Amino acid sequence: MKEYQPGKAQYGDGYIMIGFSRGCFVVISTHIREIGQEIFQAHNHKDNLSSIAISQSLNKAASCGDNCIKIHDLSDLREMYAIINLDDENKGVDQLAWTDDGQLLAVSTRRGSLHVFLTKLPILGDACSTRIAYLTSLLEVTVANHVERELPVTVSVEVEPSFVAIGVYHLAVGMNNRAWFYSLGENNIKKLKDVEYLGTVASMHLNSDYAAALFEGKVQLHMIESEGLDAQEERETRLFPADDDKYRILCHALTSDFLIYGTDTGVIHYFYIEDWQYVNEYRHPVSVRKIFPDPNGTRMAFIDDKSDGFVYCPVKDRLYEIPNFSPTIKGVLWENWPMDKGVFVAFDDDKVYTYVFHKDAIQGSKIILAGGTEVPFSHKPLLLYNGELTCQTPSGKTNNIYLSTHSFLGDLKDFGPNELTQMLTQTLMLKRFSEAWEVCRLLNDQSGWNELAKACLQHMEVDFAIRVYRTFGNAGMVMSLEQIKGIEDHNLLAGHLAMFTSDFNLAQDLYLASSCPIAALEMRKDLQHWDSALQLAKRLAPDQIPFISKEYAVQLEFMGDYINALAHYEKGITGNNKYQEHDEACLAGVAQMSIRMGDIRRGVNQAIKHPSRLLKRDCGAILECMKQFSEAAQLYEKGQYYDKAASVYIRCKNWAKVGELLPHVSSPKIHLQYAKAKEADGRYKEAVIAYEHAKQWDSAIRLYLDHLNNPEKAVNIVRETQTLDGAKMVARFFLQLGDYGSAIQFLVMSKCNNEAFTLAQQHNKMEIYADIISSESTTNEDYQSIALYFEGEKKHFQAGKFFLLCGQYGRALKHFMKSPSTEDNLAIEMAIETVGRAKDEALTNQLIDYLMGESDGMPKDARYLFRLYMALKQYREAARTAIIIAREEQCSGNYRNAHDVLFSMYSELKSQKIKIPSEMATNLMILHSYVLVKTHVRRGDHMKGARMLIRIANNISKFPSHIVPLLTSTVIECHRAGLKNSAFNFAAMLMRPEYRNKIDLKYRKKIEAMVRRPDTTETEEPATACPHCAFQLPESELLCPGCKNNLPYCIATGRHMVRDDWTVCPHCDFPALYSEFKSMLQAENTCPMCSERIDIVHLKKINDCTQYLKPEDGD
Repeated sequence: MKEYQPGKAQYGDGYIMIGFSRGCFVVISTHIREIGQEIFQAHNHKDNLSSIAISQSLNKAASCGDNCIKIHDLSDLREMYAIINLDDENKGVDQLAWTDDGQLLAVSTRRGSLHVFLTKLPILGDACSTRIAYLTSLLEVTVANHVERELPVTVSVEVEPSFVAIGVYHLAVGMNNRAWFYSLGENNIKKLKDVEYLGTVASMHLNSDYAAALFEGKVQLHMIESEGLDAQEERETRLFPADDDKYRILCHALTSDFLIYGTDTGVIHYFYIEDWQYVNEYRHPVSVRKIFPDPNGTRMAFIDDKSDGFVYCPVKDRLYEIPNFSPTIKGVLWENWPMDKGVFVAFDDDKVYTYVFHKDAIQGSKIILAGGTEVPFSHKPLLLYNGELTCQTPSGKTNNIYLSTHSFLGDLKDFGPNELTQMLTQTLMLKRFSEAWEVCRLLNDQSGWNELAKACLQHMEVDFAIRVYRTFGNAGMVMSLEQIKGIEDHNLLAGHLAMFTSDFNLAQDLYLASSCPIAALEMRKDLQHWDSALQLAKRLAPDQIPFISKEYAVQLEFMGDYINALAHYEKGITGNNKYQEHDEACLAGVAQMSIRMGDIRRGVNQAIKHPSRLLKRDCGAILECMKQFSEAAQLYEKGQYYDKAASVYIRCKNWAKVGELLPHVSSPKIHLQYAKAKEADGRYKEAVIAYEHAKQWDSAIRLYLDHLNNPEKAVNIVRETQTLDGAKMVARFFLQLGDYGSAIQFLVMSKCNNEAFTLAQQHNKMEIYADIISSESTTNEDYQSIALYFEGEKKHFQAGKFFLLCGQYGRALKHFMKSPSTEDNLAIEMAIETVGRAKDEALTNQLIDYLMGESDGMPKDARYLFRLYMALKQYREAARTAIIIAREEQCSGNYRNAHDVLFSMYSELKSQKIKIPSEMATNLMILHSYVLVKTHVRRGDHMKGARMLIRIANNISKFPSHIVPLLTSTVIECHRAGLKNSAFNFAAMLMRPEYRNKIDLKYRKKIEAMVRRPDTTETEEPATACPHCAFQLPESELLCPGCKNNLPYCIATGRHMVRDDWTVCPHCDFPALYSEFKSMLQAENTCPMCSERIDIVHLKKINDCTQYLKPEDGD
C-alpha cells in the first residue's frame, strides 16, 4: 500500500494507490466526500502483481508483475506511459523502486538479478549559428544542422557529461573540472585534446578559435588549437578577472569577436579578442545573472538579479528594458535568420515569448512583446530560425515548434479575412513588410494597405511606404515621400514621418533635434497651431512674430477671446511699408476688436481712416448689433453700402438722410418704407417714384389714378407688369369714364372674365371681348360662353372659331360650313383645321362632301381638299389630289405653281418615307426641265436649254395652252445650239395645219425655210456613265437601257447624275452635279428646285452616293 499526493497541488487532496497480487490496482481518495469511493481501477497484469512504486518528481507510477513493468502518468491514469518487457526473467519480477530525482528505475527479479533503467536523459545542448549539439544518450552527443540540411553526426564520449558546447569547427563536452575537445571535420569527428581547469566548470562557450570556461566566479579564455608560434603565447590563454579585481563573474558569452561577461557588481565587460583588450563596459545597478548576445554581438539581452530583462546596445551605449518580462524566464534566444535581426524569444518551462527590437522607429528604438507560444512539457529551446524553434526533449531527441507569432509563413491562400487581418498585425509587429504586402494583396482592403503604409512610416521604410501608397492610389503621400526620401539627417526625416502620421508633438521634438529646427515652426504654422508657433518663433525666427501674431489674433477673434486678439493684432503691426497689406489687416483687426471691447471712438476712427470698404461694413455690422445706429450708419455710408446705411437711418427715423441716399439705394424694402413715409406726408410724387423703385406697382397705380390724375402712366405700368390688382383698378377707372372697351380689356387682364363677359354682353362689345380673350390663355368655359353668344347672334364664323377653341369640333364645323364665303375663304381653312384637330371620320366625310359640292351643289377649289388630306396626314390621297391640282395648273399655263405643288407634295411624302407615285415624279421632272430652260437661256447656255426644250417638246401634251410657243422656242434654241436635225423635226411638227397659223409672224418664215431646205446634220450628244450600272448613255437621257432604271437627274442642268460628281441641295436634298451646281450658284444663289437661298460654302461633294441610288422606301 502506497500513498501519494495528486499532481495538481491546488486541490490539496490525498490519494491512496493499492495494488493486489492478482494483478489489479485501484486508487481511492481520502477526501471526506469521496471516502470509500474507487477513483480508478486497472487490471495491469495477467497473473500477479508484485510491487508498485511512485515518483513524485516525474509524476509517474510503476507496477511490476509477471515479467513486465507498466508505467502510468499520474495526471491521467488511464494513459499508459510505457511498457517494459523482461523476456529473459522466466521466474518473474519481485520489487521495484525509483531514485529521488526519478532518473533511474530499479527492478529486482526472483532469479536474483537487478535491472536499472534510465527514465530520462539530462537535457544538455548548445547552439552555434544554425548548428546544434545535444545529448542523445548518457555517452553520446549528436551534432546536427537542420537549416543547412546537413546529416546529423553522433560523437561517443568517454564520460557522462555535465556540459556541452559547440563552436564553428569544434565540440566540447565535460564534467567537473575537465573538458574534452573534438574537431568537426567534413566527414569525421576526431578527438583533439582534453583540458583540466582550476575549478568545476559551470558553463562553456566556443567560437572558431577560442574556448571560454566559467568556473568558481572566473572565466578562462584559451585557444582550442595552439598554433605553436612564440609571438602568440600571450594570446593563447587568459584568466578573468585579473588578480586585483575583486568581483565574481556570474555569466559569460563568446561571439566571433568578443568575450562578454557579467559580474556580481553589475558590470558587463566586452573583451575584444583580436586586440586582446577591453573595449567597452556597462555598469548595471544590480548583479547580472545571464547574458545572451545576438549572433553579431551588436546587441545583447541579459537578466539581472531582480529577474528583470534588458537589451543593451554597446555601439550607442543604450539600455532598453524588455516589457512584460516574466520573472520565471530561464533564457533568451536570438533569431538566426539573417533578415530578422531584431527578433528574440525569452522562454520559461511552459511558454516562449516573442519580442521585437525596433531599432529605427520614429519614436526611437524600443522593444515590444509580439506574442507567446505554449511549449510542451520538458522541452528546452536550443535554436530559433525564421520563426521555427528547435527544442531538446528529455528522450534525447529534438522537436520543432512554430511560433504562434509567425503563422503567416505558411500558404496564405487557405485563410479567411479574419485570420489574414491577424497575420497582418503579426507581420507589421515583426517588420516583415514583404510578407505584409502579400497579406494585403490577398485581403484587398483599403484599411489593410493603410496599416501597412503607416507601419512603414513608423519604421522609416520610406521606399516601401512609397510603393504601398502608389499601389492604392494615394498620390499626395507618394509625392510628399518622394520629396523627403533623400534626407540624410535621421531626426529631420523622422520628424517629417511623424508629421505624416499626425504625431505633431513628436515631430516638433524631432525637428528641434535636427539640423533644420525651423521645420518645427513651419509645421506649427501649417497646422495653424499659432500659440506653439509663437513660442517657437521667439527662439527660431523673431522676424516672423508679427505675421504669426496676426494669424493667432484671427483665431482668437473667431473663438471670442477679443482681449487677447486685440493684443496680438497690435503686436502684428510691423510699421514697414514693405508689409503694408499685412499692417492694414492688423489695423482692421484693431478697429474691430476696439469696437467689440467698447472703445467705440477709437474703433470708428480707425475704420474711417482705413482704406478698406469691407472693414467699414464689418464694423458697421458690429455697431448695429450693439445698437449704436448713428455710428453704424456713418460707417456704412463711408463704405458706400448705401442700402445698409439707409436701413439703419430708417431705424433712427432720419428721413432726410434716407432721402439723400435714395438715388444710390437698390433695396426695394427701403424704397417701400420711404414711399409709405412720403405718402403719409402727402408728398405723392416722391412717394410714387419710391413705390416704382420698390416695384410696388399696385401702390404706384393707385397714386397715379387717385392723387396724380395720370391714367396713361397707370395703364403703361399695368401693360408692362401684368399686375392683376392694378388691372382691376384701371378697369374700374375706365368703367367710371364709360370707356367699356378699355374696361373689358383690363378686366380680362385682371382675370375677371365673368365681369368682362357680362359687361361685353350689356354694351354689345362681344367682338372686343372675343379678340382680347382669344389672345389670352383662357378656360374652355369662357370660350364656350362666347361661342354661344355668337351662335345666338347668327355670327357663324366667330361662333365656329370659339367652338373650335373650346374643343367642340362638330359644332365648330357646322358653323364654318354655314359661314358666308369670302375672298380668302378663311371659313374653309378653319373648317380644315377643325377636322385635322378632331381626327373624327364622320366630320372628315362631312367636310369632304361639302368640298366636293355634295351638300350645296357647289364644288370648292381642289386646293382645299389637298390641304384637308395634308391636315389629316392622309398623304396618298393628298398626293393624288396634288397631281390633279398640278394638272389643272398646267392646263391653265401656271407651270411654276404646278411645279411648287408637286415639289411640296414630293418632299412631304419623302419625309414620311412613303413611295413617290411615278406619275408625280415624272410630272415634277418635266416641269423642272421647263423651269431650267429659262435659267440656261438667261446664262447663254443654248445647248443645255435646247436639250431641256427637246425633253419638253417630247412631252408637249403636258403643256396644252402653250404648245406652239414652246415648239417655236425648241426650234430656235436647237438651231442656235447647232442641233439642226432636231430643229428640222420640231419645225416640221409646227407646219401641221393645227399649229401653222398660230406661229409668231417673226419666226414663221424662218421656220418655213428650215422645212423647205432641211439640214439634218447634228452632233451626237456626249455620253456619260449610268450611276447604277456604268452603262454609257446620252447626258440628258433619264432611262438607262442597260439596267432599265429611272436615273436621278441634276436639278441644275436636267442631265442624269454621275457617281463621281455628286452633291445635294442642303435644303431639299435633291441631287445635282457638283461642278455644274457650283458654277450656277456663283451666278445666282438660289436652288432651282426649292428656291431656297444657298451659301456656296455649304455645298459639299459626296464621295459615296449609294444611299441616294436606293429605290424610294415606302409602304
